[in-house]
Amino acid sequence: MLRALVVDDDQGLRLSIKSTLISAKDFQVEEAFDGINALEKVKKDQLKNFDLVILDVDMPRLNGLETLKAIKEYDPGMIVVMLTAHATLSDAVVAVKDGAYDYLSKPVSSEDLMSLIDKAVSAHKLIANIAASAPVLTEAGRKIIGGTTMMQKVFNIIHKLAKVETPVLIRGASGTGKELVARAIHFNSARKSEKFVAINCSAIPENLFESELFGHEKGSFTGADQRKLGKFQYAEGGTLFLDEVGDMPQLMQVKILRVLQEKVFTPVGANREIPSNVRIIAATNRPLEEMIKAGTFREDLFYRLNVVPIFLPQLADRKDDIETMVHMFIKKFNEIHSKKIIGVSPSAMGVLKKHDWPGNIRELENVIEHAFVLENSNILTLHSLPESLLIAAGINLLEINEPLPTQDIDSKAAKRNALAEMESDFSDEDDLDGDMDDDESESVGSVSLNGDSLDFNAQKEEFEKQFIIKALKTFKGRINQTALHANIPKKTLLRKIEKYGLNARDYTE
Repeated sequence: MLRALVVDDDQGLRLSIKSTLISAKDFQVEEAFDGINALEKVKKDQLKNFDLVILDVDMPRLNGLETLKAIKEYDPGMIVVMLTAHATLSDAVVAVKDGAYDYLSKPVSSEDLMSLIDKAVSAHKLIANIAASAPVLTEAGRKIIGGTTMMQKVFNIIHKLAKVETPVLIRGASGTGKELVARAIHFNSARKSEKFVAINCSAIPENLFESELFGHEKGSFTGADQRKLGKFQYAEGGTLFLDEVGDMPQLMQVKILRVLQEKVFTPVGANREIPSNVRIIAATNRPLEEMIKAGTFREDLFYRLNVVPIFLPQLADRKDDIETMVHMFIKKFNEIHSKKIIGVSPSAMGVLKKHDWPGNIRELENVIEHAFVLENSNILTLHSLPESLLIAAGINLLEINEPLPTQDIDSKAAKRNALAEMESDFSDEDDLDGDMDDDESESVGSVSLNGDSLDFNAQKEEFEKQFIIKALKTFKGRINQTALHANIPKKTLLRKIEKYGLNARDYTE
């Protein structure tokens, strides 16, 4: 459930908006009667911040513009929608430049409000998605770190880029999420309501490049049997994303440079200039500086595009982020495939962290979706990972339950998964071994109090001991298989076996 704060000195309007949010989107809504009251509520509980703030421009004590700046300084990721009367429309435009997502004029209709909120939440999700790309913005040769967390850093980057119209150059290897970053910039900028047009420069034949970008007149060349609009005209008012700009032919580099400098272009076969109001975002995985030295990329175009450079590091350089990204993809694919996967087994996570990921985030996403398709349980395991990944990790497919060369344990997930496994085991009264006597089945297959003791710690330890006994019997005393399938780290299992005086060999038959 999303949390919203409605800020207006008009109590009737606050109640109306609150009712709309609760009925249409099941929001948890609070109210504030002016800017100072709003900031008090925003900063009251940092762990439960608001996702959305609906903020009036004209208020006593602290107006909406000043409140907006304070909110964005405190949390740049908070969505802010401004409400304005006709007389303060110019203030609302200023507010958008200062970080508000958009504004609505009073009186506010429920349909317009919910439509705008839907767009704002979608744009907010784009930024959350690109946090996995770990973008780094540089300014005057230095890195801008932003806030104390990755999400704050990303929101700060987008917030800065939303205020300007300058070109952006996104650098990074294939699969690092360059187009996702471009879309997040567009849909959180002042051009958000206009088109986002993406074009892959490496996929266009050189003889069709000019026509594709600038359009052509009828009869301008063989096969031009009708007039065609180019991408610049189609994207008018919006954003044109030039992916793999390093593969652009040199003749087109000159023409793109002219559009950036003069804001005009000429269609093929035409004798008229057409003004262009398009923001350019370019991306490349090529070493442009080396290409400049080799004479294959124009230096003047590089400096025109490189006004605001963003760098996306390779996944191999930040393997500590893999757990976060995996859980993000699990959430995504649960929605797409209507599943209820709750995590990843420790062994599978170990393989994911061991891999070098030459395809970066795109490859990781594909691996997780592959596992989703094959997995039959509620936890992604080694069995559902691609065969090529297991082979690269040194896993023998015929002995998949053997210990991994490296086991990086996702401790929190392991605890959650072990608890889920324990709950399911103790709710099942079936005898998995087929050779347990009635007394053993009753004590292991169900949870029961031991004698008259009501000591929690004693009962918890008995519960734990009986679970381990059942797991060892199920997997014939084989430590590696017991640890893998019961989702218990091997070291933890061995320690518990020693603690309770058990011997795995006693359960081999």
